[in-house]
Amino acid sequence: MTDPLTKYPRPPFEAQGQSFPGKTAKMAPEPDHGEESYKGAGKLTGKVALVTGGDSGIGRAVAIAYAREGADVAIAYLPDEQKDAEAVGNWIEKAGRRALLLPGDITDPAYAREIVERTVKELGRLDVLVNNAAFQQPNQGVTDIDDALFEKHFRTNVFGPFYATKAALAHLKPGASVIFTSSVNSKNPVPTLFAYSATKGALSNMVIGLAQLLAEKGIRVNGVLPGPIWTPFIPAGMSEDSVKSFGSQVPFNRPGQPAELASAYVMLASEESSYTSGALVTVAGGMPLF
Repeated sequence: MTDPLTKYPRPPFEAQGQSFPGKTAKMAPEPDHGEESYKGAGKLTGKVALVTGGDSGIGRAVAIAYAREGADVAIAYLPDEQKDAEAVGNWIEKAGRRALLLPGDITDPAYAREIVERTVKELGRLDVLVNNAAFQQPNQGVTDIDDALFEKHFRTNVFGPFYATKAALAHLKPGASVIFTSSVNSKNPVPTLFAYSATKGALSNMVIGLAQLLAEKGIRVNGVLPGPIWTPFIPAGMSEDSVKSFGSQVPFNRPGQPAELASAYVMLASEESSYTSGALVTVAGGMPLF
């Protein structure tokens, strides 16, 4: 038995900064995506999953976990993240599953349709769609947020998942699962992440609305609300002082690791959760959320 308070590194962390979207290998300490720790149990045997933002962070952990649970996995990611994506592809194949790498920009509706079509064509079907790709940039005040930057938040975090989900509906069958990565910020907005928080509020609302719209088709829709998680988003989107103390604001007094979220995504995708739809699952180290 492991104490969750001391299982992973705690702040203070060393000062570090990157440009968005950030690189996994440049982080100190490097995040745990379950490469050595996640053990599968066949919960997704025979399924095919598409994970957007699957090259790093939470998406990377989900892709690795899904493969070890028996699924073939396609990952979508920005072209600049090719090296990280290839590493994830290698982990998927080491688990004995097929990997499909799909570089591009989820803000483009044509690309969103393409990744769905290629997944079905090359992997044979689509059972699980994980809308995880996101963009984040902090702000000081509303007037500091450039119009184009505000729009980029919504095009990436809201429009992209809408495009992908809409395209997937032609292929998802009863029992399929759509999962959104929202955030605790959807319920507790952070002023310095005004645009990002607003998009996550929209995503949580979309989860609840889509769960009702797609119920008659037998398609389940759920969301995960991560708290502070140690991903490349952190050094790429926060000040060095914020990075040093990252995770200290929750009762566990540390950030979560991507690997610690994987089980929530596995649970929501598995047949064992056949009555779970419209749920927003919080994974936030004891952070109260109402």
